[in-house]
Amino acid sequence: MKTEFMQDLVRQEVVANARIVVVKVGTNVLSRDDDRLDVDRVRALARQIHLIRSTGRRVLVVSSGAVGAGIGLLGLPGRPTDLPHLQAAAAAGQASLIRAYDEALQEFGYHAAQMLLTANDFRNRDRYLNVRNTLNTLFEYGVVPIVNENDTVSVREIKFGDNDRLAAMVSNLLESPLLVILSVVDGLYDGDPRDPESQRISRISSVDEKILSLAKEIKSSRGTGGMQSKLDSVQVATSVGGCVIIANGRNENVLEEILNGEDIGTLFTAQGPLIPAWKRWIGFTVTPHGTLELDAGAVNAVRHRGKSLLPIGVTKVSGSFNRGELVSLTDESGHEFARGLTNYNSELVSRIARRRTEELEEMMGSVPYVEVIHRDNLCVIR
Repeated sequence: MKTEFMQDLVRQEVVANARIVVVKVGTNVLSRDDDRLDVDRVRALARQIHLIRSTGRRVLVVSSGAVGAGIGLLGLPGRPTDLPHLQAAAAAGQASLIRAYDEALQEFGYHAAQMLLTANDFRNRDRYLNVRNTLNTLFEYGVVPIVNENDTVSVREIKFGDNDRLAAMVSNLLESPLLVILSVVDGLYDGDPRDPESQRISRISSVDEKILSLAKEIKSSRGTGGMQSKLDSVQVATSVGGCVIIANGRNENVLEEILNGEDIGTLFTAQGPLIPAWKRWIGFTVTPHGTLELDAGAVNAVRHRGKSLLPIGVTKVSGSFNRGELVSLTDESGHEFARGLTNYNSELVSRIARRRTEELEEMMGSVPYVEVIHRDNLCVIR
């Protein structure tokens, strides 16, 4: 009994600290058995969004369902398997999806704003800032942003993979967020969720290999993700100081119960203090262009002592990158532990690697930077 009480207090604290609630809604939550959009579910979400907004918090929704809505709207027999028909279903369904949200929210005095994003909107720093600025401006007007991947143009090179990852990346754009991932299961279980002997795990403080092994890739004909995808997104959000709750979106009061701090779903607590947005972009948004392998002393200095990366600590350079691009930092075993924006291109880093600071001027004539990566442009990710 005491443990349950403490868990309730933790949940209440998590909700109390959240200024923005990011709600990710899966395709299966929003789809009826005939693949058409479940408008009643959208209305239930709108009612609960109103409850959250009434507490002074902002709400953003990352919503799947466009392809599912298009399947029903176009009378397709099932989910298309080829890209052109998937994109056509998304284009037709997205209009129906955003209209349903807008009409449901208008009953409570709000409007929905549609934002369709691709991975390139996060990889490019200017576009990333534009997305964040647009979201903050929409919040100023009391609008509820409805975010989805732009499936009508997305191809493999610019896709997020699924909306679970998109939700984590959007969450990382914002200050003091709580990410709620709504699926059709009650949370993470200690076994197969279809097994009546399996138990829901109420709270998890670290997503380690044991937790990852519990993920079951049980997918329906509609969704693109599974529990593995959700846990990957949990790692992205909690690694930068956010909290995540995975819960059952078919519970019509799920957001209200979460707001009340009730013990539903699985709560994943933050892995440390909230990291500033700039370092979140460095560590968890952009894809590295190359890799720098460091010796043990440099790993310790960067990882544990908050130091910049100096040339003497670099033992190996892999890949081709320009000055200012993101690179991955690994230990001598090849395990990535940090990422940062390099002051030099790959050719020059290879030349100055293992060199002491006093040797650089003799080699280069002038030394614009004594660091390969300055601490301000570096993020330790594990």
